[in-house]
Amino acid sequence: SLVRAAAKNFRDVLIVVSPADYDEVIAQLDRPGGPAPAFRLSLAQRAFAHTAAYDGAIAASLLDVTADTTYQRTPPAALPAMMSMRFTKRSDLRYGENPHQPAAWYISDADPSAWGFGHARLVQGKELSYTNLLDLDAAARIVLEFEEAAAVVVKHMNPSGVATAASLADAYTLARDADAMSAFGGIIGLNREIDAATARAIASTKIDAVVAPAVSTEAAPILAARTQMRVVVASFPPGGVAGPELRSILGSVLVQERDRVVEAQVAWATSALRVVTKRQPSAAEWTALRFAWRICAHVKSNTVIFTAADRTLASGAGQMSRVDAV
Repeated sequence: SLVRAAAKNFRDVLIVVSPADYDEVIAQLDRPGGPAPAFRLSLAQRAFAHTAAYDGAIAASLLDVTADTTYQRTPPAALPAMMSMRFTKRSDLRYGENPHQPAAWYISDADPSAWGFGHARLVQGKELSYTNLLDLDAAARIVLEFEEAAAVVVKHMNPSGVATAASLADAYTLARDADAMSAFGGIIGLNREIDAATARAIASTKIDAVVAPAVSTEAAPILAARTQMRVVVASFPPGGVAGPELRSILGSVLVQERDRVVEAQVAWATSALRVVTKRQPSAAEWTALRFAWRICAHVKSNTVIFTAADRTLASGAGQMSRVDAV
């Protein structure tokens, strides 16, 4: 109530709701003539956005509370009846998918934990573009499916090569060589810190961008030799990311739970899966299937992929006909 009252009286009252604004407030207080009217208004705008997010969080939480006298919290629905989300602009982008489309990069205020691309760091290279971010997201989603060292090369949000190996460098080399021509100018996703050996393998190819959890001290100068290559460091929760994801369509928003290929997890019992062929898969074939399913879930339909137990061999993505995909 006090924040809203102060914001309404912004001509005479400075309302500060974030420590991030302290330095700017101090500078404005030292300004000849006092804080500028535009600055006063900007503080009021931030204050109303702050209280709006606060009210939205309360409203969303109350949806999970029963109406009896004990006010017991009920198990939350898979998808709530109401969603209140607030996004803060991180930066403007040079343009969107095409040069005539304005675009910007926003961060959700719903989860304060520092994970994902909202808190990613660009450690070298040019600023990220709209399509860079889409491809980097696609790459991260694929390597997060694996606990072992994994690498993926992405082109236009589809993997041209994916592999796992004992070392990250070997995984990247196998992924790149699955389709070496498409790897040129591609986007790389890795689920381990980039070490010197992996950095040398990456630097041997023309790559547009790389995302990984970290870059070692030895790897940084090797990658820096590729001055045009963007290197992004981003952290993700262990075991992948859970929760809802949003997609806009004309006039509305679609929400779904993020996909997890549970059949591919080691803990999933083979006996829980129904085999419709006369011959049961061998142990080696089960391993290969679990690798293939995780990749198949991230390739645009109609999807046909050929894999070994630890790498893709060919990918038929985005075809209108499955026959043509093969």
